[in-house]
Amino acid sequence: MKKNKDRKEEIKWFLQVSLLAFILSIIFSFISNSAVSILSLMPAIVILIVVILIGIFFDIIGVAVTVAKEDEFHAKATKKIKGAKTSINLIRNSSKVSNICADVIGDICGVLSGAISAGIAMKIMQGSSINFNIQFIISALVASFTIGGKALGKGFAKRNSGKIIDILGKIISRIKKEENK
Repeated sequence: MKKNKDRKEEIKWFLQVSLLAFILSIIFSFISNSAVSILSLMPAIVILIVVILIGIFFDIIGVAVTVAKEDEFHAKATKKIKGAKTSINLIRNSSKVSNICADVIGDICGVLSGAISAGIAMKIMQGSSINFNIQFIISALVASFTIGGKALGKGFAKRNSGKIIDILGKIISRIKKEENK
């Protein structure tokens, strides 16, 4: 009986996260590709860097929530320190939080950075007399910055998971409180 319930929950989560990823991908792709097509080269590069940094940032959160220890927040929760209960909930739901942060947002940022880098390559090739496809170099740079940034971020997240989740819990609880007013 419990296996069927767990299986149904997994399927429900699969459908929810897939739909979320689909909707966010459409929105972010439309916004970023529209912006890149009408902007000059430098603002397009700034958007690319921001997208890469967002992917790294959310990957850090995804790692931090999976390695953070719940017990360090229980004392804070009993003292009614803001964000402690939210932090505990984040850790208890770490697989879903990590999935949304590292997979949904992180993967969308990866796809977006590829599309944006293609747009940037087109802008560079149209504005110059380059005879070879610069997309290969730009794609390699984007991949190396993304992978290198995530590698640094994972170590940072492991060392500072408690602090990261504490800050995230405070931010989310503050947002929730403002929503409930």
